[in-house]
Amino acid sequence: MSTDDTPEKPEPAEEPKKPEAQAPEPAPEAAPEPAPEPGSGPRQEPGAEPEAGAPAEPLTGRQRLAKGLWPPRFTRAQLTVALLLCVLGLGLAIQVRTTSDNSALRGARQEDLVRILDELDSRTKRLEDEKRKLESQKAELESSSNQAAEARKQTEQKEDQLGVLAGTVAAEGPGIELTVSDAKGAVEPDKLLDTIQELRAAGAEAIQINNVRVAANTYFSGSAGKVEIDGKKVSQPYKFKVIGKPQDLEPALNIPGGVVQTLEKEQAGVSVSRSEKIVVDALRPAKRPDYARSSSQ
Repeated sequence: MSTDDTPEKPEPAEEPKKPEAQAPEPAPEAAPEPAPEPGSGPRQEPGAEPEAGAPAEPLTGRQRLAKGLWPPRFTRAQLTVALLLCVLGLGLAIQVRTTSDNSALRGARQEDLVRILDELDSRTKRLEDEKRKLESQKAELESSSNQAAEARKQTEQKEDQLGVLAGTVAAEGPGIELTVSDAKGAVEPDKLLDTIQELRAAGAEAIQINNVRVAANTYFSGSAGKVEIDGKKVSQPYKFKVIGKPQDLEPALNIPGGVVQTLEKEQAGVSVSRSEKIVVDALRPAKRPDYARSSSQ
């Protein structure tokens, strides 16, 4: 056999190629979540309790202020300071009120203040004179041998004095004449009553307005421009005849804020003149009291 007839060796079969390992593709990056806005948080249903471990919702400025102020927390020192401040404020209020009450005198002129002091001195002297007179009468009654006659004499003198005060007898003496002209009819009856009170406080012993005698039970009524005294209509000008010490009566009417200034504010004309002889001759009927009786009877 020839060599060519030798069988050929089969060639080894090629091994199948393994697929090459590929690197895994990177996963797509997630989009960044937006940052939460300040003051925003997870919404919570009203009335629902916050979840355990959940972050507390931040407080606003107003809530922090309210939380700091209420409930109030006071210490003993703060309460003591507050009490002292209240007492101090009360004292200042009383002082301011007292100062305002005396503002009329603070703004008065020096001559007005001197006049007021003179009037007060005159009133004090009148009271002291009356006291000495009563003490003298008491001593005369105690030392007189005929006490009955002395008592009768003093009783008659007292009757004349009471008659002048009651307006049942005429009187004369030094005093002043006051004339109030009210052409516009603006003077109210109470202004005339204030004038009577001021004159009495200055020592007036007998007063007559036009043809009406003024006594303890005299009353004023009516309205501005239509004044009535004891039910009798009195027309203006109102003429006052006053018996008393002129040196006391006239300054009492002219003090700051007194009768003259008050009437002038009502646009009334006022004139005051002194006289050594004033006659008060308007009389009041003597009425017997219905219930009052003398305790000596």
